[in-house]
This record gives sequence, structure tokens and C-alpha cells, in this order.
Amino acid sequence: MYYEINEDAARTAKHMNSFGEYKEGSATESYRSQVDKVMEIAEAKKKRTDPEYHVKIDHYVDLYARRLAENLNKGYEIDSRVPSILISGAGNFPTRKKEKQNAARDRNMQEYNEIQGIIDKIRSIGNGGIRSDDENAIEKLEKKLAKLEATQQSMKDANKAIRMKDQQEGDAKLLQMGYTTEQIRSLREPDFCGRVGYQSYVLSNNNANIRRIRERIEGLRKEKEKAICQTEEAGDGYILTENTELCRIQFIFECKPDDDTRAILKSNGFRWAPSQGAWQRMLNDNGRRAAERVRKEIQK
Repeated sequence: MYYEINEDAARTAKHMNSFGEYKEGSATESYRSQVDKVMEIAEAKKKRTDPEYHVKIDHYVDLYARRLAENLNKGYEIDSRVPSILISGAGNFPTRKKEKQNAARDRNMQEYNEIQGIIDKIRSIGNGGIRSDDENAIEKLEKKLAKLEATQQSMKDANKAIRMKDQQEGDAKLLQMGYTTEQIRSLREPDFCGRVGYQSYVLSNNNANIRRIRERIEGLRKEKEKAICQTEEAGDGYILTENTELCRIQFIFECKPDDDTRAILKSNGFRWAPSQGAWQRMLNDNGRRAAERVRKEIQK
């Protein structure tokens, strides 16, 4: 994932700004060191995220490596434009050119800082919730639901084991469930009210998450069923359609709508999507109601 660094430009930049000798290959070495650190972050991230995110992580690493190389090469080119006053001396020093050079350096540094922001993007991949417009949303939510349900049952079973009259038998049960000696000791440690095990509020919160995920799954399934039954509707110069693949409800116009129509679309949450050639918003009941409002207003 490395890109080429212009060693000639780096050498010239060094000589234009310093009396020191240029260490051959040092610019490439420094560049690769920065990329290697990002690759380490990416590999660590892959170990903590679902494989479906790995391609996206690799994309950002490659983007970082390419943009960083371009930025560094640009920086060497900028540094080669005007020598340092220590190198050239004060006589007839091109002050105006130096000012332009410094402005270019500032812009290049701003871009460098933006490139470093790609690292934060890599770190954030897979951290967000499951989007409803994800084509695999139902499958992902079902996996999440299964984990929550397993956790709920595990906590209930652990509480039963902890409350057994024979503590040794209870501990043996917990060991069979996969708890470590330290975890068992922690579960048996009374809280400020003298309660042991998983507290009722912990189970209640987890159970509330289970109900919430179930409701989301049911809602998404209903949306899919509605979308399957829905057909395209033609209007005066447009088609209203439900794009189930993208989970978007779309207005597709024969030609560019006028200012008033665009204002109506925007006020109802529709946004222009050049890649689709359509005005669209999320496909759900709110989207359908908004589409109906648009239809009525543009027909007036």
C-alpha cells in the first residue's frame, strides 16, 4: 500500500532550507513509517470488527497512503521554490515569493491535518448502530438479538447458581458456565444493599434492549412487505417509486423541476441524489406521507 516518494524533490528541499546533508531514502523511510502505524491501527481494528468491514478499512488505509504521498511530495516541491534566508542571505531576498511559499505551506499543512483525520475514520468503522437502510439490517439485528437473548439467559442462570444453598455446588455450576474464579468472587460480592449476582435493573435494561431490537426487526419486515406490494405511480411529468434496494422513496422527473417544486420537495425532506437521478428520502411510513404531501402540493 505504499506510494512513491519523490526523493529528488526531498533532497532539493533539504538543501534549500538547511546546511545539513540529506540522508538518502530518509523521506521514503519517514513516509512508510507513518503508513505502517496506520496499517497497525487497521489490523487491530479488523480483529475487533465483523469481516464485512475489512474491505472498507483497507480502502481507507490505501486512501491514507496515497494522499499522504501526494501531500508530502507537494510539500517538498513547495519547500524547493524559495531558499531559506539562512541559505541565500538577506541581500535581494525575494520577500514576495517567500510570502507565497509560506501561504502554500499553510495550505499544504491544512491538507496534511485533514489526511490525518482518515485515521479517526478507520477507528470509527463498525462502531455505529445498524442503519435501517442497510440491505442486511434485518440479518444483523437478528444476530444482535440472539446475543442479547443469550446474555439474558446467562445472567438468569448465573443468579440461580449463586442462590443455591450449597455454595460449592453453585460455584462449580458457574465454572461450567465459563465464569472464572475472579468473576465468581465479583458476582458474590454484596453491593451497598447487600445484593449479590446480577441486579434486577441490569436484567431489565437488557430485556428492554431485546424488546427494542425485536420491534425494529418487525418494523423492517413490515416495510419490506409494503414495498413488495407497492407499484410505481405516474404523475404529471414524474414517477413516484419505492426503491427497495436502496430503501428510498423517490420522485423521478422527466426534466428538472422548477424552483417552486424543488422548494416543496426540500421542505418535505427530499434531497437530490445525482447518482440516482431522483429526489429521495428514507422509505418508511413518514416518507410515504411526505411523498403524498408533495404530490398534492405540486398538483395544485
